[in-house]
Amino acid sequence: MRKATYIHACHALCSWLGDVTVDLRALRYFVETVRRQSFTQAADALSVTQSTISKMVRQLEDELGQPLLVRQARGLQLTDVGRVVFERGQEALAVAQALQREVDDLAALSRGTLTVGIPPMVNVFFSPLIQRFRAAHPGIALQVREAGGDVIEQMVAEGELEVGVSILPLAPHSVLASDVLGRYPVCLVGTADAAWAHRKRPSLALLHEQPVVMPGEGFALDRHLRQRWQQAGIAPRVVAESAQWDFLLSMAQAGMGTAILPQPLLQRLSLPPELVVRPLPATELDWAVTHVWAAGRYMSHAARAWLAVCRAG
Repeated sequence: MRKATYIHACHALCSWLGDVTVDLRALRYFVETVRRQSFTQAADALSVTQSTISKMVRQLEDELGQPLLVRQARGLQLTDVGRVVFERGQEALAVAQALQREVDDLAALSRGTLTVGIPPMVNVFFSPLIQRFRAAHPGIALQVREAGGDVIEQMVAEGELEVGVSILPLAPHSVLASDVLGRYPVCLVGTADAAWAHRKRPSLALLHEQPVVMPGEGFALDRHLRQRWQQAGIAPRVVAESAQWDFLLSMAQAGMGTAILPQPLLQRLSLPPELVVRPLPATELDWAVTHVWAAGRYMSHAARAWLAVCRAG
């Protein structure tokens, strides 16, 4: 769009907004039609008739006095003014949605839904916290989404989740805020013939060119380990990856390689007596469990209440 044409369109929109009362419903119908490039699909998505969509779009065009859409055989094309209305309309609808959410929150946590993302390796810690939250806020439907820490961080950053749990350090260039719940040792687990088994406090360097079994891609611990290996110039041989820590232990017991797991998980499992467990120095690696949320984004009262329960827990 040429600059002069765009400026003219912006002035026209500002004049329109100053002279008419904008119907947010009509604006939402117009934005949905543009997104889907179809009156029919927009009507299906919004559970209204196609004639209602067409009527609302015409209403916007009549109020502005200029066409917003050019209907062609190949689809819908925005006019200059239509492009401005579409761009600013998305912003207006987002503000209206945020406002409605904040107003709904004033119901003093008596209703609502909160979904928290929790990795499989961490979920064993959260059963008592979930019980406390449900007891304190019975009107809020608490749901848990299970995924690896890397996936949860991405979901929170993209707004799919308000709050989640991951492991520090966060992914590079992350814009998420964090609140550490606890730090724990990471342990090597293997048979007595492992290269590190005779050390009380082995280092990661002893895993160089040694077989290891570990959580797979998508888990924050996997990312953390690979970062540390790269920094230290260490190159273990990854022979198995799994999200199931009992499987990783069985692989270690079978002599497949060294399992690398957080100490709190090992304390909850029945370890075979032939397995040797040694904690790594905290200076080399630890397991820092943390909440994450998008910095600067509105956080619902339900999410704030969840964080408060976990901090007090």
